[in-house]
Amino acid sequence: MQKHTSLPSPALDARSRELRQLILRSLQRSGRGHPGSALSLVEIVRVLYDDILHYDAARPDWPERDRCILSKGHGCLALYAILADKGFFPATELGRFCSVDSPLGGHPELGMVPGVEASTGALGHGLSIGAGMALGARLQGRGSRVFVILGDGELNEGSVWEAAMFARKHQLDNLVAIVDANKLQSYGPVGEVLDMSPLPEKWVSFGFAVREVDGHDVPALRSLLAALPLAVGSPSVIIAHTIKGKGIPMAEGNPQWHHKSRIKPEELTEMFRALGVE
Repeated sequence: MQKHTSLPSPALDARSRELRQLILRSLQRSGRGHPGSALSLVEIVRVLYDDILHYDAARPDWPERDRCILSKGHGCLALYAILADKGFFPATELGRFCSVDSPLGGHPELGMVPGVEASTGALGHGLSIGAGMALGARLQGRGSRVFVILGDGELNEGSVWEAAMFARKHQLDNLVAIVDANKLQSYGPVGEVLDMSPLPEKWVSFGFAVREVDGHDVPALRSLLAALPLAVGSPSVIIAHTIKGKGIPMAEGNPQWHHKSRIKPEELTEMFRALGVE
């Protein structure tokens, strides 16, 4: 099958490899999940939780916290990895991913997983929820910011653009959409399923300030996210160009790794080896 990759990205450093290893630890027990969708997200959530978001893992409901909503909920393994890394819950819980008695399901659930801000997975709703939170923060006089991570395939959903119009109407410059633009959705390239190009111009036409970035370039992400808002009085969107399955050669740019219902032990061995674990 033809692979669809983004522009060349920096090599993974030790922290990016370690977070990906946590994702693989979750897959070891379950043998299933959305590995490709999670692996493209790692640097995005890493920079958010390492450098940008204001939060307290010991008090996940702290009112003054920033909110981060993973609208593309099927990429939850990346979110679970960073939340465990930050101490929202024990890292040992990752090994029970998708077991019947684990709070870590195939999509994140509010009230079940500390640090999860919204139940997502039915695509297209995260930006609406985030826009409401951003407006609520303003009305309550809080300085909280709201970050919503969407997939580029998810942008096919009309509800995304309804939320975008709402955000512009209310001039929600405390709202930031981050598009994980890995160019693939569940059954093929985004450009073939429903072409959303020209994507930056679309967001501009909906009143957003727009920037593009390599979604695996940690310093570039850090610099851009630290400069928010992109424009006073306007919501921001960052189009992060990524590679689906980043870090695992057999999964990179391969739509067959969007979701796996059965990951073979030998595949897991190869995946760990790609991250330097023998």
